[in-house]
Amino acid sequence: MRRKLPFELTKEQSFYEALSDWVGDVFYDLLPEKGFDLRDEQVFMAFQLNQAYKNKQVMFAEAGVGTGKTLVYLLYALSYARYTGKPAIIACADETLIEQIVKKEGDIKKLESALDLDIDVRLAKSREQYLCIKKLEENVSNDELYLDMWEELPGFVHDNSSMRSFTHYGDRKEYAGLSDEEWDHVGWDSLQDCMSCVYRHRCGLTLHREHYRNAADLIICSHDFYMEHIWTKESRKREGQLPLLPEASSVVFDEGHLLEFASQKAMTYRMRMETLESLLEKLSSSDMREETLYIIEDIMLENEKWFDLLEKESKAEIGSERQYITRSESILQQGRSLTEKIESLLNELVFESEMYVMDDYLLKVVEEYLEQIQYSLKLFLDDEKGIYWLETSKEEHTFVVMPRLVEEILKEQVFSQSIPFIFSSATLSYNKDFSYVSQSLGIEQYEKFSVESPYEYEEMMKAYLPSLDAEANAKSQYAFDQLKSNQGKTLILFSSKNEMNAFRSYQLQQGDQAWDVIYEGDREISDTVEQFQQETSTVLCSYHLWEGLDVPGESLSQVVIYSLPFPPKDPVFDAKRNHASDAMQEVDIPYMILRLRQGIGRLIRTSEDKGSIHVLMNDTETSFKGLVESVLPVGIEVLNA
Repeated sequence: MRRKLPFELTKEQSFYEALSDWVGDVFYDLLPEKGFDLRDEQVFMAFQLNQAYKNKQVMFAEAGVGTGKTLVYLLYALSYARYTGKPAIIACADETLIEQIVKKEGDIKKLESALDLDIDVRLAKSREQYLCIKKLEENVSNDELYLDMWEELPGFVHDNSSMRSFTHYGDRKEYAGLSDEEWDHVGWDSLQDCMSCVYRHRCGLTLHREHYRNAADLIICSHDFYMEHIWTKESRKREGQLPLLPEASSVVFDEGHLLEFASQKAMTYRMRMETLESLLEKLSSSDMREETLYIIEDIMLENEKWFDLLEKESKAEIGSERQYITRSESILQQGRSLTEKIESLLNELVFESEMYVMDDYLLKVVEEYLEQIQYSLKLFLDDEKGIYWLETSKEEHTFVVMPRLVEEILKEQVFSQSIPFIFSSATLSYNKDFSYVSQSLGIEQYEKFSVESPYEYEEMMKAYLPSLDAEANAKSQYAFDQLKSNQGKTLILFSSKNEMNAFRSYQLQQGDQAWDVIYEGDREISDTVEQFQQETSTVLCSYHLWEGLDVPGESLSQVVIYSLPFPPKDPVFDAKRNHASDAMQEVDIPYMILRLRQGIGRLIRTSEDKGSIHVLMNDTETSFKGLVESVLPVGIEVLNA
C-alpha cells in the first residue's frame, strides 16, 4: 500500500520541486529546531541528490565524515519510495553496517523522532546469516551446543499442525556467542535445496523473506545480498520462485566503493572436494542401479585425483588465501575427464528419479551441485572466460572460479535499469578522479560531487608514521606498546587474517594485560562491535572493519593500521592488473589509498572525538610515506615522519 508523502504536494508543483522545498525546510528549519547542526556540506549534497532522482541517474556522492550523508540519502529514498509506491533498497557494505543504520540511536530513529515520521524499514540479511534447521537437525547428536539450540527453537518449528501465529527467529545475531566456525555447521549454505525441504514453511529465513518483501518504505540489506539477488533473479523466476528482493524505486549503495567485491563474490562458483565426496557417499547409500553406483565410484576417484593435482600445481602467496593454479596439460586433462564423468552421472540420475526410490531432497541437492561443478570446470577449461584459484585449509580444499567480465554483467543487469543509483562513501575517488570505481563497475554515465568533512582535524587528531625494521615482531611490539600507553581503547586494522593471527600469537605471549583484546571471527560481528563500544578499555582487532565501523567516544581513541592495505597478490587482482597499462598506478595504489582513507576515518566520528592514528611501515613500505601523508587530514600534526 502506498504511504503518505512526508510533505504536501500541490497541483502547482511537480514532485521534485515539492521535494526540494521540503528538504530545504528540513535542513534549514526543522532539524536545527530539534538541536541538529546545520551543515553547508549536507545542504549541498541534498540539492545534488535532487537532480539524481529527477533524472534517474547514477550519482557518486563522496562526502567526508561528519557531513551527515546518511540523513540526506534517507530523506530522498523514503520520499521517492512513497511517490512511486515501491520500496527503496539501502545496500550496506556488510551485516555490521546494517545493524548500525537501524540501531536505537541510528539515523533512521533520529529522522523518525525529529520529523514525526513512521518509517517502515525492514532488514533483508544474507541467507548465510540464518539458521538452517535441517543442518541443525543433522548436528544435534554431535554437540550439546547444537542440542540446546534445537530445544530452544520456537514451538511451531517442531509442531506439524497449522501455523496460526509465528515469531521471527534464526538470525545469526541471536547466536552471538558462536564463532564463525561453529556457525558454519548450522548456518544456511548454497547446498541447501530449500524448495524441497520439509521445514521450508517453518524456516526462519523463509518467514523473514515474506516479512521484508512487504516493506513499504525501506529495505536494508548488504551489498552481498543485493548482488546475489541480481545474479539469481532470472533463474529463480524460471523455477517459479520470487526474486530475493522486490522491485525497487531506487538503490543506495552505502560505502559504495566496495560494491565490486560483493559483485565478484556473488558471481563466484565454489567446488569443495569434501562436499562432493560427502554428497556422493550419501547418494550411493540409496537404492539405485549398479551402473549409477559405478559412475559415482569413478567420480570420487577422479575428484580425488583432481584435487591432488591442483595442490601439486598451485602456488601460495603471502597475505592471500587464494593460490595460483598452473594450467598444466595434466590438470586440463583431469578437468575434462571429471567433466565427462559428471555429465554421465547427471544422465543416469534422470533415470533414477523416474524410479521414485531415491530421496527426492538429496537427489535435487546432488543434481544442483553437480551442475554447478560442471559449469565451473567449463569456465576453467575455457581460460578466457574465468578467473580461478585454490583455497586450502586443514579441513577443506576448495576450487574457485569467477567469470572474468564482472563489469559487463553489472552494466547489463544492474545499471541498465532506469532508476536512481546513489553511491555514498567518504572514499569514492582517487585525487578527485572517480574512474577507478566507475570502470570496475561498468558504469559509463554518472554524475559526481565531493564535499569535505566539516571537522577541525588539526585539533582532534595526531598521526604517527614510524619506520620500523623488517624484524619479525617489530610491528607487533610497536602496536603492543601503544596499547599499553593508551590502556586499550584501540582499533587495530590488519590487511589479512594471517596478519591478525600473527599479532594474536604475539599478544597472548605477553602475559596478563589490563585490557581485553577481542578478535574478528571469534563471535558474531555486530555483538563483537557492541562489546568494543560498551567496554571502554577493550581492544578490537579486525581485518574487515576498515569501513563502516562507527564507535564514537573514548572506546575508540586510537587506530593502529598494521600495514599499508595494498590488494593481495592473487588471481583476482592479477586479472585487473593484467588489463591495466600501469598496474601499480591504476590498481594497487588507488585500492590502497581508498582503504587507508577509510581506516583513518574510523577514529573521528563526532565533533567531540580526539585521538591518534598510527600507520606502521617497514623498510619496504617507507617509500610510500609521502603518499600516506597526502591522504591524512590537512593541518594535523605528523610525528615520527
